Amino acid sequence: MSNPETDLRATNGRAPDVFRRGAWVPMREYSDDEEVDFAVVGTGAGGGTLAARLAEHGFKVVALDAGPFWRPLEDFASDEKEQNKLYWLQDRISGGQHPIEFGANNSGRSVGGSTVHFQMVALRWRPEWFAARSKLGYGRDWPIDWREIWRYYAEAEDALKISGPISYPWGPPRGRYPYRAHEINAAGLVLAKGAEALGVKWAAVPLSTLSAPRGKAPPCVYRGFCKVGCSTNAKQSVLNTFIPRALAAGAEIRDLATVSQIEMGSGGRATGLVYHRQGQWRRQRARHVVVSGYAIETPRLLLNSATAQQPQGLANSSGMVGKCLMTHANHAVWGVMEDEIRWYKGPPSMTVCEHWNYEDRGKDFHGGYAFMSQGPLPADHAKALVSNTGMFGMQLRQHMALYNHMAGLKIVGEVEPHENNRIELSDQTDELGIPLPRITFSFSENDQRLYKHSLQFMRRALESAGASNLIETASTAHLMGTCRMGTSASDSVTNADGRTWDIPNLWICDGSLFPTCGGVNPSMTIYALALRAADRIKALAGRGEL
Repeated sequence: MSNPETDLRATNGRAPDVFRRGAWVPMREYSDDEEVDFAVVGTGAGGGTLAARLAEHGFKVVALDAGPFWRPLEDFASDEKEQNKLYWLQDRISGGQHPIEFGANNSGRSVGGSTVHFQMVALRWRPEWFAARSKLGYGRDWPIDWREIWRYYAEAEDALKISGPISYPWGPPRGRYPYRAHEINAAGLVLAKGAEALGVKWAAVPLSTLSAPRGKAPPCVYRGFCKVGCSTNAKQSVLNTFIPRALAAGAEIRDLATVSQIEMGSGGRATGLVYHRQGQWRRQRARHVVVSGYAIETPRLLLNSATAQQPQGLANSSGMVGKCLMTHANHAVWGVMEDEIRWYKGPPSMTVCEHWNYEDRGKDFHGGYAFMSQGPLPADHAKALVSNTGMFGMQLRQHMALYNHMAGLKIVGEVEPHENNRIELSDQTDELGIPLPRITFSFSENDQRLYKHSLQFMRRALESAGASNLIETASTAHLMGTCRMGTSASDSVTNADGRTWDIPNLWICDGSLFPTCGGVNPSMTIYALALRAADRIKALAGRGEL
């Protein structure tokens, strides 16, 4: 059996069939010298979705990913340590007052990107967040009206067969989710009990894992290993949804392909990519280049592609490439319940409270946060206890002996966009000679007021539900910003379509486009942006404006 971390799987006219052990599906291939319509860098929620949609629109597409092409039925184990292989664990230099930890919470290295290990939470943005400056008085306005994104949310939810509640208690009315909600586990009911005691609403989390069969994919069996890779294909990731669509529509997927630079021609347009695969440096010609490497690798690639004409990096005349990095505050409160909870059974987050995303009164901070029930696996939770509390040895063993009685609540908390939070290139290089990214991040005073508020509220909720021995932990999740979209070339990198202001055939399609980050998980908004971008590209092509 080949090693997917070293041996190519998408090659010789075929790619893995992720739904059948040892099987293959046909794959169209392009030569490096053939000028494809679009070369897409990265195959996560942005790049993988866009590649599929562009191929379905009839474009010639090659999508490259630095990670392996996994077969979930064969490659994924019920073992936390083994599944670290899904994370982007290459060296990154992290600094600032609150250095970000990279890996499980924010970075994937796989065909399908971070969606292969994401927590499957499928939430929409509050409409007012798309006009945060105009309507709420902080952050920046997006260049897209919320109604347009909400239409694409519905399409993404159908593509992923999101399992959700019949009615969702926050925001404008929306249609029914494609699949019924999952039965809520005991950990989710703890949140429900605490929320009701405090007089706020709660709901089942819309999840990107099946509650009923879908084609060759079975429904979720609640084995609890969702976050470290679903071995049954119940999780609806890009790997088993949009990638098969891309292949069927004629796109080529290149696994284990690391892109180092975007090449520029004499006319101020991109001409292709330089990438490393199978021990060789190669060049792919392309009429258009789309960068979808997420909030660290996208600016890293643009900065490393600097030319004599654009010495500060490509698409960086505004100086905004790499700036305004955002993460989500991911602080939590944990407690011990008298009853057995067994929180590991089922998806990690099964109930949510968005009260403080939609309520603006009674706050001493801008922005909002959602909090959700939790179900961490043992090693993950023990690590959080050690790093946050210093608990170790016999004390840690005794606390972990209470594992089956534990419950927890954790936020996805909005963070402000500040230019000092940024990505730069360091003087150190990786094994391929590419400069390492140097990341600087610090929570603002507003960010700190937000997560302190959340900790107090979640403490009250857990205590109201009957929890004792409460412990707080601090963390971050997700990455956004660094190549924000906008309405002006003077203070943004791209327009609303993800098309860079400086280079007309260079596009960006991932979470780096976010001008603000909201208080929910970013995946559904990235999916929506990708679907919209593909449709906009098709429309522009139809008018001869590409």
